[in-house]
Amino acid sequence: MTKFLSLCCILLTWVGIAQQDINVTVIDLKTNQSVSNIDITLQNENQGINITKTTNEKGQVVFKNILPLNGYQIIFEGNTTYAQQQSEQIDIRSNENINLPFYLVSKEFAEQSLDEVLITQQKTSRINRRDAEVSFELEAREIEEIPVEGRDITRVLFRIPNVTQATGFFPEAPNVSINGANSLFTSYLIDGLDNNERFLGGQRFAIPTGFVKDITVLTSNFSAEYGLTNNGVIDITTKSGGNEHHGEVFFVTRPGPEIDGQTDFAQRDLSGNLVQDGFARYQSGFAVGGPIVKDKTFYFINFEHTTDQKDNLLNSPDLGVVETVEGTNTFNYFSAKIDQIWQENFRSSLRANVGVIDIERQGGGLEGGVTFPSAGNAQERNSINLALKNAYNIGNMSFETNLLYGRFRWNYADPDNGASPQVTLRNPADHPIAIVGHPGFVFDEIENTLQFQQKFKWYLNNHTIKAGFNYISGDHELFGGGNPNGNYIVRLTEDQLNTLNNQNIGGALNVDDIPLDAEVLNYGVELRPSSFGTTQNITSFYVEDLWEINDKLKATIGLRYDYDNLSKGGGSDGDTDNIAPRLNFNYKLTENSVIRGGYAIAYDKINYAIYSDALQQNNNSDDYKLQIQELIDQGLLPENTNIDRVTFNGNLTANFSNANFLEGPTPADLAGSEQNVFSNERRILNPNGYDNPYSHQFTLGYQVQLENDKLFFVDVMHNLGRNLFRLRNLNAPEPFPIDSNFSPDDVRSIEEADATRPIPIVNGVGIIDGQEVEGVARNVVITETEGESEYWAASFNLQKARGQNNYSYRINYTLSSLKNDTEDINFRAMDANNFEAEWGPSINDRTHNINGIFNYYPFEGTTITLAALLQSGQPINRIPDGEVFGTTDLNGDGSGFGDAYVGNSDRSPGESRNNDRLPWNNTFDVGVQHQFKLGNNHRLEFRADIFNVLNAENLSGFFNNATQSNQIQAGPASSGRFVQRNAGPPRQFQFGVRYLF
Repeated sequence: MTKFLSLCCILLTWVGIAQQDINVTVIDLKTNQSVSNIDITLQNENQGINITKTTNEKGQVVFKNILPLNGYQIIFEGNTTYAQQQSEQIDIRSNENINLPFYLVSKEFAEQSLDEVLITQQKTSRINRRDAEVSFELEAREIEEIPVEGRDITRVLFRIPNVTQATGFFPEAPNVSINGANSLFTSYLIDGLDNNERFLGGQRFAIPTGFVKDITVLTSNFSAEYGLTNNGVIDITTKSGGNEHHGEVFFVTRPGPEIDGQTDFAQRDLSGNLVQDGFARYQSGFAVGGPIVKDKTFYFINFEHTTDQKDNLLNSPDLGVVETVEGTNTFNYFSAKIDQIWQENFRSSLRANVGVIDIERQGGGLEGGVTFPSAGNAQERNSINLALKNAYNIGNMSFETNLLYGRFRWNYADPDNGASPQVTLRNPADHPIAIVGHPGFVFDEIENTLQFQQKFKWYLNNHTIKAGFNYISGDHELFGGGNPNGNYIVRLTEDQLNTLNNQNIGGALNVDDIPLDAEVLNYGVELRPSSFGTTQNITSFYVEDLWEINDKLKATIGLRYDYDNLSKGGGSDGDTDNIAPRLNFNYKLTENSVIRGGYAIAYDKINYAIYSDALQQNNNSDDYKLQIQELIDQGLLPENTNIDRVTFNGNLTANFSNANFLEGPTPADLAGSEQNVFSNERRILNPNGYDNPYSHQFTLGYQVQLENDKLFFVDVMHNLGRNLFRLRNLNAPEPFPIDSNFSPDDVRSIEEADATRPIPIVNGVGIIDGQEVEGVARNVVITETEGESEYWAASFNLQKARGQNNYSYRINYTLSSLKNDTEDINFRAMDANNFEAEWGPSINDRTHNINGIFNYYPFEGTTITLAALLQSGQPINRIPDGEVFGTTDLNGDGSGFGDAYVGNSDRSPGESRNNDRLPWNNTFDVGVQHQFKLGNNHRLEFRADIFNVLNAENLSGFFNNATQSNQIQAGPASSGRFVQRNAGPPRQFQFGVRYLF
């Protein structure tokens, strides 16, 4: 009877040392004792790597600073005592260090049991015996099996525990949230180097699946090497070439509404923008890798192109225009990588990523609109990454020296019509009938980023010391504000309208077609059409010791320091005390189980947008400075506030009601008139500076290897967020409590509220020392870092690798709670800066989250994947019913700039923030693929994906924009009133074909 010794040589996920190591402990299978003074070889045939080392007195060897590749093997050639042995293939991700028990069998036993001994390992479902990091990984093979929309890597991230699809605060916001936090504050890395769009947040280069070797998500208690986020890290390891040429050519299509499920609500494209009728997607591309010089130099190239077709409806009955306006989005991603092995102890990698994205706003609207194609524009999101990594060993130390240049240009509305005024046409009844000429605003932002990393690791007897230095410099420039060519609102007479109709211009209507004698109701022009910005420099140091106390207990003791020069704000001193300890332990209970836990402080960077907004929405006129001085005199700002430091000559729009059409004054004509322009809201830089946001992270976990291919683990996490961003209004009206007995007669008017401000506003002017001052602002706003959050979660996971079976699965259940008193950089309190009343569930809070992936392999070449997601509903914020109160502004404090993004208006009387809930949601996705062999190493794959196969109508739990979501509802929760604004994607089909070689 054949003996089948299946021993799991487990690969451990580690905290993320940049110099990837494999730590091998050689063990006698019979005695379970370590074996010293034998030669062990690390081999990777694909890149010709062949490194031999001798085990020390503990039976250990360390293969230092290896490349992040798939297909490594540990090989023992055999000697007089032990039989030849080799491991199965080992895959290494970026920033990974693994421990590998390597079992040897005596020659005597092997000869007696010929062909009866098999020592195996499982590549997944692996226990962590090293630390307390809460992290998860998906390999390229798993990503290829999971149904993924549009080969977009972010559409697979929410399959990972503690990651959910986010409700963001603008259409292009990052679409996943870690631990329920704002998606802007996740750190994105490629091969351990920066890939963050540093103005707001999210990926700079949106890496497609074809260039991804694996994804690692760190959600809590990670290494001191990682920083600049108080939330989580997403690190993507890229593919490399090898000694054999390999690659793919693919075509993917989503045909669209013709076969998709029906819905009355618009959906979102890959950029986050709304689409509806006529939407279809076509994708194609290729990847190829191989040797330039065998065993020395390797290349890998990937190019992916996506075209979205979409239709809008242009509908202006007054002008006799009802037309379909076709539009196109294009996404182009190019990546290339060269790996060079100079010698056994010196390796380099050069990587380039280029992204060119064009999102068309062609005019019209999803369900009809009056924006004509002449006012059409395109959103451009173009990116570059150039990265050089060098890894080298000297004695018992390993080093890594890395350089990166990144560039990102975000032109939010590049006008099709060039430098033109915008004209909004109204009919004699004052209803809008056309918008032509220009989008009406400018937002063109450019970032240039430089990063330098120096890391080292020192291997001692029971200690592995690592330390490093990281410097990131981001130069920002924004050309923003209103239209420097002017925006006109004009009203046509009946005769003028008839004349225009008789010309039969149709959808080609433009500014030149409008009669010059049209009545101008308002003319607005940007007074300061200029660019501005600054450089953000972040300096970081870290040191960490992995201490192997004994065979059962390991401890990690780390310390990190970060300094961000933007923390100075409008002051003279920055936040210099960002010292972050990282402590954790891992204790082996049995051969198959461990308990682990830890504590960490993690600091975030200063979000550049808060600094940019404080410049763009600022003013340095004498009147505004006088208002700031009055706020200082009243004790609302510190006595030592330097007015010149906190103010800036930002954007400013002037409005006129007596201009002639196309003859309005230009910015040059109005130079010097800024002094007398009244504003609803202005900002200043915070004179106290900004404290970097941070979190206290506590974790406790248990892992048990149930079988060789099954792993169960649970992690309990508690995060306390501090110094979170929020807005404070220095000129807020007096508090106006609203209780459950509030009636329409109790509504406070804007005029009544204005009279209670520290600097009263009367008829559009400020009153300072009894004098009228015109060039002031109703609201004077600063960003402060005083917000707090509290997160609790228990994550239960069961994973099974395929092993010897024809199926595998991952199942996760997370029970969690996230509460805070701020959601976003534009979050303000409902009433008079009373943030205590804002404490409540986060907009991304989900109590229950059940996530499962099941793969079935019925026969060779075929994979059937079911991906299931069940979630309890997200919160509802109950706002006043305008039909009952005549307004949603019950306290009369008016609206602010951030309300358009966050939507945190007054709340319905008697309701607290986010105190209601949407119902549960569920989504089941199915993917089926089959590969046909076309000879040696050639395959043809056909694939079909069905998303939301049950066609469930979900009201939350999908990527969304807060102000367009179902999470804002009018009336009290007890009313049951619900107006559906959108729904998750209906059933959708995607088909693809790949040629692999």
